Amino acid sequence: MLDALAHELDTAFAPLAPEERLKTLRQSLPGKLVFTSSLGIEDQLLTAIIAEAGLDITIATLDTGRLFPETYALWTETEARYQCRIVAHYPDRVALEALVAEQGIDGFRDSIEARKACCDVRKIEPLERALAGAGGWITGLRADQSANRGAFHFVEIDRARGLIKANPLLDWSRERVREEARRRNVPVNPLHEQGFLSIGCAPCTRAISPGEPERAGRWWWEQEAQKECGLHVGADGKLTRGNPAEASA
Repeated sequence: MLDALAHELDTAFAPLAPEERLKTLRQSLPGKLVFTSSLGIEDQLLTAIIAEAGLDITIATLDTGRLFPETYALWTETEARYQCRIVAHYPDRVALEALVAEQGIDGFRDSIEARKACCDVRKIEPLERALAGAGGWITGLRADQSANRGAFHFVEIDRARGLIKANPLLDWSRERVREEARRRNVPVNPLHEQGFLSIGCAPCTRAISPGEPERAGRWWWEQEAQKECGLHVGADGKLTRGNPAEASA
């Protein structure tokens, strides 16, 4: 059933604008819909669309405890602007204390495994709680953010979590997102104008230089070609996605 629905929605999304995609998803999928925002420019645009259209979609964020001060300030501004509450999900205290006791406060730089362990505690486990009971998960992913993300569809199945995953900005460029954010007067993180195109935890994010890939500033000390925190990959390191076309194969 999910396969057929994902395929149907993926086809329906193609000619639509993001707002219509979100409305179509809300009308087609019963139950709880969760949009997870990192408060980056794509997510800010989607937050504006959801709030202004009055869509019954929960807006959630993962507060790792290591975010930039500018991100927290934007969080406050966004809630005030759109008269909404962004639901916060935090790391489990016991797991976080154990992690820091084992690897130190910045031990994630010692190895890829140590960094992924940090991401697991600060992001992955809170994400599971954010998505608990949801039938659909909305993200701000764009296909041109990385080669890894170019493999996604508008709508697919997150098989690891057994739910529909929708990417309503998948075919938008960063410049198109910026233009629409300006048109709508959407509040955005000032770090974007300082070269921080992809903003995550402060110690794991740097500004990029002209010509560098958009996500080059994330975990820049690692040499791994496809760098992800794990939100969009499974335990085996592969993309947690299902091809909607499989339903008609």
